[in-house]
Amino acid sequence: MIYRSKAPLRIGLAGGGTDVSPYSDLYGGAILNATISLYARASIEPLNTGQVVFESADRNVQLSYDAVYPLPLDGKLDILKGVINRVQKDFGHLPATGFKLTTYVDAPPGSGLGTSSTLVVAVLGAFAEWLKLPLGEYDMAHLAYRIEREDLQQAGGKQDQYAATFGGVNFMEFYAGDKVIVNPLRIKEVYLHELENNLVLFYTSTSRFSSSIITEQQKNVTDKNDDSIAAMHHLKEQAVMMKEALLRGTIDKIGEILNYGFENKKQMAKGITNTKLDEIYTAARNAGASGGKISGAGGGGFMIFYCPGNTRFAVVEALNAFGGDVKRYSFTTHGIQTWSI
Repeated sequence: MIYRSKAPLRIGLAGGGTDVSPYSDLYGGAILNATISLYARASIEPLNTGQVVFESADRNVQLSYDAVYPLPLDGKLDILKGVINRVQKDFGHLPATGFKLTTYVDAPPGSGLGTSSTLVVAVLGAFAEWLKLPLGEYDMAHLAYRIEREDLQQAGGKQDQYAATFGGVNFMEFYAGDKVIVNPLRIKEVYLHELENNLVLFYTSTSRFSSSIITEQQKNVTDKNDDSIAAMHHLKEQAVMMKEALLRGTIDKIGEILNYGFENKKQMAKGITNTKLDEIYTAARNAGASGGKISGAGGGGFMIFYCPGNTRFAVVEALNAFGGDVKRYSFTTHGIQTWSI
């Protein structure tokens, strides 16, 4: 038998960064995001070799360890080993006979689409399919969060795990005590079609490690940096503005709302933007985009631009001059899906 899963990556539309502690603990956070047709995929094949074999197909990395748990965290595919160690610790079902874990992510690491967290959810889903683990949607997302933030000590927020698990367009609320409320939005199909048509997803051909940006953001809250905290308050307001625009169908306000968020996000921490990203943003605006943002924590990866009317063609032409890649996608309604064959 082969046990498989796929979990969708996400575009963050508004509120990014307000899901990160301690801001969410002190003030409450709000984010609006949507999953897209780019995925993290995982497959598990039971073995009889006494080995745990890893194949990270997108990174072209293969590793093998004795099936003795916990597996060593040695800097090589630790995010995958973190899932395995947590599954063994919490559920104790992993066999000494071993297995092979194959993974693939449709976007590069550090791209700002939640790749690492989505991969954790995908791997958890494959184990849940194989071992029949009793994990509901909230359980799986919270466990993925604990693996990254507690077990692996990786800085970051909470939205990606919940987006990958639930799927669709969601308004998410974040509170103290790791309390998360996922509110699925019932958006008219015509509004989603228009948003999908007008929203250009552009890979800048750069990646970044979000942890340093997020760590500074956290420090700014702890140190009571008024400008940084005020910017986060505005981003939380932006999430509510985005929700209203999508539900009411005032789609062409979205560019303006994105631009409002982009200007405020730059105040949260250093390194969110840089000269190249600013040049790309200005070129897209000059070509007809009414607004945009850097996806994820910032510093590189993907950018998105809202292009009203038929301006997307001129915007894409302007973006092509920077040597990146405009990525085709569609919105998805499903979160993680698992099956066996």
